[in-house]
Amino acid sequence: MKPRKVIVTIAPTGGMGSKQQNPNLPTRPEEIAEQVARCCELGASIAAIHARRPEDDAPTCNPEIYRKINELVRERCDIIINNSTGGGVGGDMTRPLGSGLEEISFEERLKGLKGLEAGAEMATFDCQTIVALAGDREFLVNTTPKKCDILAARMRAKGIKPEWEVFDLPHMMQDMTRLIGVGYDQKPHYVNIVLNAHHGFQGALPYTPKILQMMVEALPENCIFNVSAIGPAQLPATTHALILGGHVRVGLEDNIYFARGELATNEQLVERTVRIIRELGHEPATPSEAREMLALKPVETPVAAK
Repeated sequence: MKPRKVIVTIAPTGGMGSKQQNPNLPTRPEEIAEQVARCCELGASIAAIHARRPEDDAPTCNPEIYRKINELVRERCDIIINNSTGGGVGGDMTRPLGSGLEEISFEERLKGLKGLEAGAEMATFDCQTIVALAGDREFLVNTTPKKCDILAARMRAKGIKPEWEVFDLPHMMQDMTRLIGVGYDQKPHYVNIVLNAHHGFQGALPYTPKILQMMVEALPENCIFNVSAIGPAQLPATTHALILGGHVRVGLEDNIYFARGELATNEQLVERTVRIIRELGHEPATPSEAREMLALKPVETPVAAK
């Protein structure tokens, strides 16, 4: 394989995990910023950030909390900031629909897009309707084609590049492809293939080598692909992604264990990924190199990062 630069995304928190499951999971703005900055030093170039409420660590897309996290991150390093428009399960994000079904509110999700004033350069875009599962609770994540249009238009208006998050072939081949085709995202298109979430999301696929190969082969033109995988699939799937020429995401959002029975830290997961990248003859991309690869505007390097 020809040596290349690999974008490493750190997803430190997510919208489902808790400190009860892993006390290393950061939930407060200062915790998130400190761990993101350390992961940037270790080789991460994008931070996929979820916000949590300070009173109970529950998920939120409150733009003021995002602004606080983003400002603290930017004070510490020049990593690319990618805010979630998915939010999470519980907290500010959910409301009852009746018949035992709850909904992750689209209106709350939109709050994660409160523009570049919150410091985000990218935002996640799940342009599909799925059902999220948490124990015996079911949550509708309702992103109809019209809602996709609203999200896409707001991202374009605010100069935020979408990270297209897909769990299955139709997620790539329907609204993502349609929105790219009408000009809502300039090339290169950054597609995050999420696998092994099938126990938590109806409509998601497990990780197998054949499934990842199929997803990569189905990508539209002008795409850069990233692979995320949930739980124990994180290590084999991200390693496979490197062999296929892709980029990778790791972090406690997706996987709280470093090895069987051993809880992980975000820093450990980044260190291991960077080690594998280098063993394969590649190098992790710096934030500046990743911005160039994704055609993002440069940012001024913070004093603390110089």
